Amino acid sequence: QARLAESGGGLVQAGDSLRLSCVASEQTFTRYVMAWFRQAPGKEREFVAAISGSGNTAYADSVQDRFEISRHNTKHTAWLQMDSLKPEDTAVYYCAVENYAARISYSFEKYDFWGQGTQVTVSS
Repeated sequence: QARLAESGGGLVQAGDSLRLSCVASEQTFTRYVMAWFRQAPGKEREFVAAISGSGNTAYADSVQDRFEISRHNTKHTAWLQMDSLKPEDTAVYYCAVENYAARISYSFEKYDFWGQGTQVTVSS
């Protein structure tokens, strides 16, 4: 069973930056999309950003121009650079993989593998 491990969360102040990492243990992913979702207390899980194997990216409007997703294919690793953090960015951030995918999906139902999540808390 493939596993995803996130790291890099923490408590920061508004305006600070954080960099999340996600490492996939499964070595047989093929044409996969890596994505980040987040879930705040009492809210549904929402799409944050994703990157395809060819490097195409997509972002939620709320994080556009503040967050950047990147990946290293041979290391099965993805990063989410988060700048100019706001209190409303507070959530548990999850890494996800959709295997055998060439196009980015925005729906969490499309993703096959999930990490345990890492908490990001932004104080005002």
